[in-house]
Amino acid sequence: MTPSTGNPVVHFEIGCKDLEGTTAFYTTLFGWAATPIPYAALLETQSPKGIPGHITALGHEPHQYVTFYIEVGHIDETLTRIEASGGKKLVGPVPLPDGKKFAWFSDPGGNMVGLITQK
Repeated sequence: MTPSTGNPVVHFEIGCKDLEGTTAFYTTLFGWAATPIPYAALLETQSPKGIPGHITALGHEPHQYVTFYIEVGHIDETLTRIEASGGKKLVGPVPLPDGKKFAWFSDPGGNMVGLITQK
């Protein structure tokens, strides 16, 4: 099965140990707006060209990471195809309060990437 057309990158995430300091760094340097939520800060890049993201302090490994999220229609099916192609499921799928689900996988080279559903 081939991937569906149009799987855009829709979100980014920056992991850190110091949520307050890391948020201040990015918002001050780039003029981004931050909205605090538990263990994270939602980021708006203030540009129609950019995608939203967030900074998070998980409280466990991995602490320092950057990843992006690819929107998919069927997260379980996509994870199956990823594993069949040499990738590895790392986390999830995890349901989110807004009805979406997310998962992390690693590609054959070890890069961590996220998946997220529309709803």
